[in-house]
Amino acid sequence: MKPDFLLLGVTVLVALTFDFLNGFHDAANSIATVVSTRVLSPKLAVIWAAFFNFLAAFLLGTAVAKTIGSGMIDIRVITQYVVIGGLLGAIVWDLLTWWWGLPTSSSHALIGGMAGAAIMRSGSFSVIITSGWYKTLVFIVVAPIMGLVLALIFMTSVFWILRNKPPRRIDAWFRKLQLLSAAAYSLGHGGNDAQKTMGIVASALFSAKLITGAEFKGNWGHFHWPIIIAANGAIALGTYFGGWRIVHTMGSRITKLKPVGGFCAETAGAITLFATALAGIPVSTTHTITGAIVGVGATHRLSAVRWGVARRIVWAWVFTIPAAALVSALAFAIIRMIHPGA
Repeated sequence: MKPDFLLLGVTVLVALTFDFLNGFHDAANSIATVVSTRVLSPKLAVIWAAFFNFLAAFLLGTAVAKTIGSGMIDIRVITQYVVIGGLLGAIVWDLLTWWWGLPTSSSHALIGGMAGAAIMRSGSFSVIITSGWYKTLVFIVVAPIMGLVLALIFMTSVFWILRNKPPRRIDAWFRKLQLLSAAAYSLGHGGNDAQKTMGIVASALFSAKLITGAEFKGNWGHFHWPIIIAANGAIALGTYFGGWRIVHTMGSRITKLKPVGGFCAETAGAITLFATALAGIPVSTTHTITGAIVGVGATHRLSAVRWGVARRIVWAWVFTIPAAALVSALAFAIIRMIHPGA
């Protein structure tokens, strides 16, 4: 049976649109601290982050993409329409939270969206591969805690090691070092978040019968590099166009940052993202950097962290997966009304 190339084109276009919006929405996390500390202007910061988002295509593998593509939902229920419905749910939630200025997770919106569409198509929760969800749900909690603890350790160590150095000299050192930490965090962001779209595009190609089941679970056959380049290119473009409402929330409303704090937060976030990307665990880059920023603020005093803003963000996290699932289930229901065989 010949694949429906028009439907496949629409599906891939929607997937790359999500990836672009992911860059627009989530990649603000990559540059919030470096902008907040005034190490780089917003324009230079987005160019810096976009470059390293794209570079991640060649460095951090595809383990996360494999988890998203075939490890969370029974691949037998995946069709082009399920992919489109799931992506629409994630995109709508991303746009709503961007409008509200909430740094919620595009990653969790995506997996919630795919789950909602798949459940709506099958009419059963049995299509969910529970073993594949454990590590993702666990890391909703673990990723920000890892970021927080590492940032706390780094800040405490820096304070102790440099306790006799003049503040102006410390500030000058860390303004330079923060360029490296921002690059590392952007690399981790590209390596983790772009892979989620790779998994979705591979699902679309599999459902269109352009790759076999073995290729889908393997290296995607001759579509391997086109998928990787397209996904990282889309997220890099999204980063370039930026999302300044979320930059403001992440960089200044949770806690005030100096270059040393920005360096520690980004380094803690980058280490967490490198480890999880290589382990194939789809984590939220937003959760990770938020935890790290809270860890930095808490080294001064707990009152330095604006817990009201942090609580509002946490509630948005809690609702992301079910909200995106509901929206995508509704989107798939509408698709099925228009196309009964979906």
